[in-house]
Amino acid sequence: MKLYYSPGACSLSPHIILREAGYPFELEKVDLGAKTTASGGDYMKINPKGYVPALMLDDGQVLTENIAIDEYLADQRRESGLAPPAGTFERYRLVEWLAFISTEIHKQFGPLFKPSTPDATKQAQKDLLAKRFDYVAAQLANKQYLMGDFTVADAYLFTVLNWTGKLQIDMSRWPVIQTYMQRVAARPQVQAALKAEGLTK
Repeated sequence: MKLYYSPGACSLSPHIILREAGYPFELEKVDLGAKTTASGGDYMKINPKGYVPALMLDDGQVLTENIAIDEYLADQRRESGLAPPAGTFERYRLVEWLAFISTEIHKQFGPLFKPSTPDATKQAQKDLLAKRFDYVAAQLANKQYLMGDFTVADAYLFTVLNWTGKLQIDMSRWPVIQTYMQRVAARPQVQAALKAEGLTK
């Protein structure tokens, strides 16, 4: 299979999961501005939505959206323990986390990356994110990871919270989140993914 990614974008989440689950895979970098792939292909033909991630399966099918890709990868390698079994209540807790990360954290960062966003709007987004961080910090109290053990939700949360550094959002108010980020970053497969994307040396 092949993962289409952009360094440090939300595609880092399935990249981490591919490595954590021990999949053989290829990476292909995408220029999101030009909508082209590193090999010169038209990315819009691969994913008409025009953004990453996109996962091309061995049979040629393409899967998009973090929640779908992350769960698919976990389910195809159930022995990895990256997601509770389908149909269990714990699985719905995982879906709950993935939905929260996607809609209440991931999407709230969008306006902060756009130079045209008014300063007042950016501040309002940061204030909203702070409330979400308060919730995450409370849930992480006395836990190593969101659900106790490392799951695909941690790969996704780590990916989007990593943007706080680029955006110079001070996270010192949430020491439990800072410690959590350090814990996830120290995982060997997370280190490997960061290095492969040129995010660390």
